[in-house]
Amino acid sequence: MNDLKAPYIFNIQKFSVHDGPGIRTTIFFKGCPIRCLWCHNPESQKYNQEVMLTSEGEEEIVGQHYTIEQIVKKVQSDQIFYDQSGGGVTFSGGEVMTQPIDYIVELASRIKRLGISLMIDTCGVAPVENYQKILPYADGFLYDLKFINSQDHFKYVGKDNSLVKDNLKFISDNGGAIYLRLILLKGINDSMDTMEKTVEWLKENNIKISEIDLLPYHDFGRDKYNRLGRKCTQNFEVPDEQHVLNIKYYLQQEGYNVKIGG
Repeated sequence: MNDLKAPYIFNIQKFSVHDGPGIRTTIFFKGCPIRCLWCHNPESQKYNQEVMLTSEGEEEIVGQHYTIEQIVKKVQSDQIFYDQSGGGVTFSGGEVMTQPIDYIVELASRIKRLGISLMIDTCGVAPVENYQKILPYADGFLYDLKFINSQDHFKYVGKDNSLVKDNLKFISDNGGAIYLRLILLKGINDSMDTMEKTVEWLKENNIKISEIDLLPYHDFGRDKYNRLGRKCTQNFEVPDEQHVLNIKYYLQQEGYNVKIGG
């Protein structure tokens, strides 16, 4: 399988505790089909290599190719930590589901043959065929539902959310475990009305949810925009702590398993 087209990867983060259950190795694939204005990893957006300044002002190349064997070796070296913590590997981005899918599926199958759990972190803006291909190997999906309202989704992300909803329903209907992630932007998408409409849509479409993760906005990564020579778009406010707790309580009352943070 060495002739598979390899995507660019901009980070392989070991001992991650925010990308699914337990201790995980998160593989960040470079390139994303949407542009969230609050994105804290702007180096993840473009599919090609880029030059970014380090914090010391040195130039570095962001994005490199790895063979599947190289990644499997890195992953396997930490298998004891996955086994002890109930962790594993997470494919993230950027957007993993828009990468060369044959490479992604082969890597997933190799990881699963080792008995390692695999989670897919996705925004849902990718061909449904790709989700169909990865489903047999994924133990769960960290699924970002940024806005239930399609117009708001287009305004702040650059595309409507019809594909996001379709893929979410596809995964649910086909037995995939869904960890629904809700980014909370103060005064933008954190109202109780928004939460009620989200729950209404989930229940009308019989979306089965393993867990809802509430992710209050943060502006970590502002300096990365400058280091890439881009204008920073992270200009939102953090929701009030008590308000986030109120949202959590409401969702729990609606029957969902909820936690704050990834």
